[in-house]
Amino acid sequence: MISTHIDEAGIAEVVMDHPPVNALPVAGWYELADAVTAAGRDGNARVAVLRAEGRGFNAGVDIKEINAGGFEALIGANRGCFAAFAAVYECAVPVIAAVHGFCLGGGIGLAGSADIIVASEDATFGLPEVDRGALGAATHLSRLVPQHRARAMMYTSATATAAELHAFGSVHSVVPRDRLRAAALALAAEVAAKDPAVIRMAKEAFNGIDPQDVRRSYRYEQGFTFELNLSGVSGRLRESSLRESFGRPERRDLTGARRRAYAAPRGDHPHHHEPPGVRERTELGDDLRARRRVLCRRRR
Repeated sequence: MISTHIDEAGIAEVVMDHPPVNALPVAGWYELADAVTAAGRDGNARVAVLRAEGRGFNAGVDIKEINAGGFEALIGANRGCFAAFAAVYECAVPVIAAVHGFCLGGGIGLAGSADIIVASEDATFGLPEVDRGALGAATHLSRLVPQHRARAMMYTSATATAAELHAFGSVHSVVPRDRLRAAALALAAEVAAKDPAVIRMAKEAFNGIDPQDVRRSYRYEQGFTFELNLSGVSGRLRESSLRESFGRPERRDLTGARRRAYAAPRGDHPHHHEPPGVRERTELGDDLRARRRVLCRRRR
């Protein structure tokens, strides 16, 4: 799913390859986070290129996995995405994202966390989250396009082209698709030719003066995703989406899944963090359901 290679020049290539559309499952997001972090910690690495094989760069999370796995899968996907985005942003060496085809949902989180973006002429960027009953990565989209354009894209699920992002200054260069990897590696070679100690400190310095706390901002967004799931809105929209794409989706008792998810131990994975407000929203959801049951009994 994720492979890494470091060449003699110190260029680390981290490649996503999960057909058909690079929509990563929970395990894939954690694997990506570990691969990017390991590349930065490797003393031989001077720069990293994050790219993908297949039809597009990244289509976000595996919606079918979430729909079948309930709240356990949702928590895993949210934590996995958080870990992967943070790994790219905090990688000890600069990360160049080489984007082709579609860059959607989680793909925006990856590209928006990268230091530099090179894109193919056919690349499109977007957040179709509202159509899936989710929120997230507006933090990262706002690093790619102006604020009002970001809001319009979020509210309408519209996409932006690589040429548009190049005009905004967030995409370094736009090249034909068959030259994307070569262009990204050529740019990486320029970075790798610099003193590695200075480059690593430059990356740390840029993150230190960033006007936005990317981790905290994205965590805040994720809280609303949990709220939408607890209200039942997300499940309804996900099922509708899957029905349009694959036929009738498998249904699952999400209430039981949610209780098992929060009763289960958190594990000791270094990237595991609990989103703020999750337990509070869970208790609120339980209270609302209890009130509905009381009202139903009274009406009878």
